[in-house]
Amino acid sequence: MSAPGPAPAPPQGAGRQVVPPSVPEASPARHPATEPSRPDDRADASEANPSASDAPAPALPGRPPPSGPTADTAYGDWTPAAPSDGEPADESPASRLGPLPPPLPSRVHVGTRPPTYDAEPTALPAADPDDLDALVPDTVLDGARYGACTLRAVSVRGDSARYRGEPRRDALLTARFGSGERALVLVALATGTRTAPGAHLAAAEVCRWIAAAVGRSHERLAADIRAARRTDLKAGLHRLTDRGLGKLRAAATEQGLDPDDYAASMRCLLLSGDPECRTRVFFGVGPGGLFRLREREWQDIEPEVAEVKGEPVLGFGSAPHETPDGDRLTMDLGIPTPPSPYEPAPGPPREPFRFRTSVARPGDVLLMCGTGFAEPLRGEPGLRAHLADRWSGPEPPGLTAYLADTQVRVKGYADDRTAVAVWEA
Repeated sequence: MSAPGPAPAPPQGAGRQVVPPSVPEASPARHPATEPSRPDDRADASEANPSASDAPAPALPGRPPPSGPTADTAYGDWTPAAPSDGEPADESPASRLGPLPPPLPSRVHVGTRPPTYDAEPTALPAADPDDLDALVPDTVLDGARYGACTLRAVSVRGDSARYRGEPRRDALLTARFGSGERALVLVALATGTRTAPGAHLAAAEVCRWIAAAVGRSHERLAADIRAARRTDLKAGLHRLTDRGLGKLRAAATEQGLDPDDYAASMRCLLLSGDPECRTRVFFGVGPGGLFRLREREWQDIEPEVAEVKGEPVLGFGSAPHETPDGDRLTMDLGIPTPPSPYEPAPGPPREPFRFRTSVARPGDVLLMCGTGFAEPLRGEPGLRAHLADRWSGPEPPGLTAYLADTQVRVKGYADDRTAVAVWEA
């Protein structure tokens, strides 16, 4: 008895399903009511009706374009990936649908409950018709790109100030001095004393004074930054800061105000316009925050002030060891003495000077902020995780996206928010 021969091949297009090379043989079953027409169905219909049009069906809104053999080579910004010869087709959705979607939009708040205050401004500060220059806007937003970095800066009135109709106590100033590779970018932020009536004026004034001092010395400062002369930078910026705060106290005396009320904390950032220079310089006085986002991890790099080194500067450091006449000062035995009737009592100790230089790496994000943004960033892990997701992309956010990110609200934190971020290319 002879063995049966091979079965005859069925005619083309009869009883056979044509599977395109880019579609895997085994695909999960889907409900026919919600499944769009598949590429193999269109291929069968084309073979059965040669006169049918070869034009692909238009992609539905919110759905990916077809991936069968009748698909065009590109759909807008989406290009289907063709498998190489001899390699199986990748069954992952990312390979068939093109690039991954952008990150999720910024959130309104983080934490278990939303804050009590409204999310938008409610009351305007009271205005004096004879002193309209004292008015400050609710929000200030700025940005630039110089050298190897992209700058984003924002200052927003806090939720409590918006509710009570109080002015924003934080001040923000951005300025560029010089041009080309010798340009120097300064970003200064200051926070006025809480509950003081002229807190916002003091903050704006100290920002203008420090900017004027930096602008007059910008060529020397830019050269020191490019040459990484850390000691010279620290000494020079310490003197500029001390003079600026001294002018603020003098202005308070001239206006008949308490110098402790007409005061402000201040922090500044200096950026070089040289693309080859990645040295970033921070200096200031008072609390706040200095953070770095590197490889999706936040680092708190606020400089320590417990240990003071270096020679004393004007209004800062230790007392001299002898008088101008050459007399040596006696040892302090800790015996309390009454204040002299001829000299005013010593004032409270000033805030120590803060200084730090850092060399940025490509992809780093350097964040300098006031207490209104530093406190929720340190206290709420959800805010840190959200901003790490939003700011770890290949491109820095635009101005509107950055504003939305810095306004993510956290219950229990309602002060002004001022934040300056630098993305490294």
